[in-house]
Amino acid sequence: MLGADKGKQKNEYIPDYVVFDLETTGVNCHKDAVVEISAVKVIGGQIEEEFSSLVNPGRSIPFYATEVNGITDDMVADAPAFDAVLDEFLEFIGDLPLVGHNIRTFDLPFIYRDSEKYFGKVPGNDFVDTLSLARMCMPGFKHYRLTDLAAHFGAETEGAHRALCDCRMNRIVYEKLGEILASGAVNIRKCPECGETMVRRSGKYGPFWGCSGYPECRHTEKI
Repeated sequence: MLGADKGKQKNEYIPDYVVFDLETTGVNCHKDAVVEISAVKVIGGQIEEEFSSLVNPGRSIPFYATEVNGITDDMVADAPAFDAVLDEFLEFIGDLPLVGHNIRTFDLPFIYRDSEKYFGKVPGNDFVDTLSLARMCMPGFKHYRLTDLAAHFGAETEGAHRALCDCRMNRIVYEKLGEILASGAVNIRKCPECGETMVRRSGKYGPFWGCSGYPECRHTEKI
C-alpha cells in the first residue's frame, strides 16, 4: 500500500498481520544498508506464509555487523539488490498491519527511505511496535530485548539476530502480549482529541505520551 503518508502506530492486538525484521550493515538508516529481510504473514493468529531473502548491499559488510547477525560478504555475493527484494516484500505484506520489535525507530525508517528512493512513495500500513507494547503490558520487566521477552514466554531463541528467526520469535511475543491485553490487565491510553492510542516517546525534555496519529494529531501529555 504505497502512498504519500506513513501508517500510524497502534498499541493493540490485531489477529491478521505481518511481522517483519531487517538485518543491516549498521544502525544508521541514513547511511547503512539492508542485508536481509524476512516476514511472516499471520492470519487469525496462525502463520500462513513466510518470506525471506538475503540482500546484496553493494558494499562490504562491516565486521561488527557480521559479529551480530552472522551474515558475511560471501553469503550475499549472489543475492539480489534491495530494490527487487523490497518490491517483493511490499507485495507480500499488501495492506496488512506490520508488527516488529523496535520497528518504529529502526526497521521502518530503512523501509521508508528505500521505498521513497526506489518507488517515490512509502507504505502506509499501520504498525505495532512490540517494544512499545511490551513496556505498556509488562511494566517493570527487567529487559525488553526480543530474546528476553521470547525466553520469558517460553519461545525458542536459538538463531536470534537472523531475520526469519526473529520474526518467528516476535510472533509468539506479540500473541502473548495480545493475551495480556485481552485479560483486561492493561489500560491502553487513548488520545482525548482523536481517539488514537497514545504511545510513550522520548523528547528533548524527557519521556512523554504522544498521539500515534501524529502528525495529523499533535496531542501530547506529560509522564
